[in-house]
Amino acid sequence: MQRIMTSAALVLASALLLSACAAGGGAATATADPCEAVRTEARDISNGAQNTLAAGGDPADVQAAIEGYSERVTTLGETTSDEASTALEGLSGALDEAAEFAATLPSDPEAEVDADAVAEHQTAIQEAAAEVASACTSDTDETEG
Repeated sequence: MQRIMTSAALVLASALLLSACAAGGGAATATADPCEAVRTEARDISNGAQNTLAAGGDPADVQAAIEGYSERVTTLGETTSDEASTALEGLSGALDEAAEFAATLPSDPEAEVDADAVAEHQTAIQEAAAEVASACTSDTDETEG
């Protein structure tokens, strides 16, 4: 149980640090670069889903929250290029798998959770979000060149 708490605390702290860096401390402003908006939204979705998995709680609530992030990815995919849309499908798939996993979490808060499985899902989500950023970057590079 101590290992899970330590892992969860580290993941949460990392996500908060990343989101604080991304925010830049200023007020949110609309960006003229649609690709930047996609990268930012994918990063926010990834951080939120990873934090949800780390926090645990009622399995139904965790599952519902992750499904909500997946819906955001679907909506985002409707406004992007083909390459970015394909990468967003990967992110959606990683979120769907995490939601299915969340349904199997124990409802007893004192029960042991498979920390390795949680970490695997968090990593899959993070890597899928990185693919979205990469795909969107390559779309921008191709159109500029």
